[in-house]
Amino acid sequence: MAKILITGGAGYIGSILVPELLKEGHQVISIDNSDQNSLSAFSFEPRLNLVQGDVRDENLISKHLKDVNFIFPLASITGAPACQKNPELAKSINLEAIKMILRIRKKNQGIIFPTTDSGYGVGEKEGGGSDEPVYCDESTPLNPISLYGQLKAEAEKAVLEAGNSVSLRLAAVFGVSSRMRWDSLVNNFVWRALKDKYIELFEPHFKRSCIHVRDVARAFIHCLNNFEKMKGEVYNLGLKEGNLTKWEVCQEIKKQIPDFVFVESEKGKDPDRRNYIISYAKIEKTRFKLKYSLEEGIAELIKEYQKL
Repeated sequence: MAKILITGGAGYIGSILVPELLKEGHQVISIDNSDQNSLSAFSFEPRLNLVQGDVRDENLISKHLKDVNFIFPLASITGAPACQKNPELAKSINLEAIKMILRIRKKNQGIIFPTTDSGYGVGEKEGGGSDEPVYCDESTPLNPISLYGQLKAEAEKAVLEAGNSVSLRLAAVFGVSSRMRWDSLVNNFVWRALKDKYIELFEPHFKRSCIHVRDVARAFIHCLNNFEKMKGEVYNLGLKEGNLTKWEVCQEIKKQIPDFVFVESEKGKDPDRRNYIISYAKIEKTRFKLKYSLEEGIAELIKEYQKL
């Protein structure tokens, strides 16, 4: 069993991933700047060490890196709006903290790094005058259009160049976690559908991709269990059926919230102008299969939000 250091371990993904790693028998050190209440149900577990601190603190990271086998750097300022709001903080956490970990870790300590499919920007277009987008695979050149995408792309490059690593380019994550994200596209749309019954969409034809948070956790464990075969590579991670426009996401939500109304805005533009279709063939070839559908995730979110 492995000893794993996770930064941001009490966050949206970490609070799902850490319990799953404990179930697998691994030893986990979670470093987070919060009180880690999202993991308090597992405080009894002797194989879990909850450390409150800043992931940019080199002395703290060095102290807990000593004997670990793997590092999962989950700590991040996530999303284009959050990074744009505080660019210096975003750079220090999303990029500089990663470079610090790479500098002080031992070469035999593996890294599984979560980045974003935001790096594909607006994707690519087919030749011959067609407006149909091409599927972005892992060889597609990155063209990030937001600071968030730029920082994650630069961090991924550093991680891969450092070696002994795997990078997962995550689709927009949805689903219930004990440390919720409210701003992720599906999570936000379901909340607004329940609360306001109405959404005005900017550029509703822009395609995005999505994946359930529990499948993200499962993918980390898959990479851990197959690290020697998968290391040195980057993998897109998302629902094949989740390559949807924002309008299509709303249509899926309306199937479960019939009085939900959504319209296209006649004015304004989406500040996050990503538009692409993603191929997931590469990770599928490693025999990883997703378990949770968008339909199931929407139903789960509805039940969770109705309690609030």
